[in-house]
Amino acid sequence: MPTHSHALPRVLLTGFDPFNGASINPSWQAVQALHGKRVLGRRLVAAQLPTEFGTALHRLDALLARWQPEMVVCVGQAGGRAALSLERVAINLIDAPIADNAGDRPVDMPVVPGGPAAYFSTLPVKAACAALHRAGLLAEVSHTAGTFVCNQVFYGLMHRLATQPALSQVRGGFVHVPWLPEQGSPAMPMADVVRGLKEIVRLSLDDQAQDAIKMVASGRTH
Repeated sequence: MPTHSHALPRVLLTGFDPFNGASINPSWQAVQALHGKRVLGRRLVAAQLPTEFGTALHRLDALLARWQPEMVVCVGQAGGRAALSLERVAINLIDAPIADNAGDRPVDMPVVPGGPAAYFSTLPVKAACAALHRAGLLAEVSHTAGTFVCNQVFYGLMHRLATQPALSQVRGGFVHVPWLPEQGSPAMPMADVVRGLKEIVRLSLDDQAQDAIKMVASGRTH
């Protein structure tokens, strides 16, 4: 008998609602376009997170409990970046340059009091970046996810995966996407954002494909 989609292993994709007066957020539009798709025998499920320090991680906790995913890719908007940015490291810091959607603007606060200074993504960021280049998409490995709600969610996700036994086998990470053309410049068409995120998921699930891609330096001298 055919396998029903609800019985397939799941990959959770999250995006954010619009913030800072914007009317759209490409992170949510892109993951929403992938909801229900299948990649290498897994079902993609998309959900929206609030751009609010006080509620984003509570929403993430509920989603982890509901979907029990095999992998989690959180996605956010990075206006001013031209490429799909595979974030490598989340830091235990909230230092908000603007207010969130609830009007909160915490400064110099930890994401998790007493938590480690940083966590690394457990997605194959360099291999995925190379795969995106081969697909003709602009991509980069980024070493900062900022200090706003995106970084809070990234750090909060990785802390949960590192400390909760039920999530110990779950891979996770964060991807920043550029503006859409109607938002400003630099920008990336929605079709390319969606194609890129799907490729990141595919590569992250395919251990053989990761091994086949030669690693190259992605660090910075300053």
